[in-house]
Amino acid sequence: MNLKMGYVILYAENLDKTKQFYGELLGLELRNEFGTYIEYDTGSTILSFNTREGGREVTGLPIPDGVRKEQTFELGFVTEEVEAVVEKLKGAGVPILLEPIEKPWGQKVAYVEDPDGHYIEICSPIG
Repeated sequence: MNLKMGYVILYAENLDKTKQFYGELLGLELRNEFGTYIEYDTGSTILSFNTREGGREVTGLPIPDGVRKEQTFELGFVTEEVEAVVEKLKGAGVPILLEPIEKPWGQKVAYVEDPDGHYIEICSPIG
């Protein structure tokens, strides 16, 4: 069996805020938009969003309402300009969870929070 990650779908309360964060602030290219579903091109994996109601309609799954604060994953974006990205986000009022620090293995890492409370890692390449 040969599997590869094709896309990730996150559920969002407010697609306008989601578009501002991922499109305007992070600069991701909007790939597709169908009703309450949007996709961003991130390279080899597509990052998608849908409203919780839209997700329930499409999947039939019991997706809960409201912003969820339980964290079971994070999204990582790699850049050579960690500090510049964090400063841009900070200037836009994005919650900064961890200012850029250098890890023992040499990688620079920072954490921010998107409009739905998802943890977003902004980090330099490893190696």
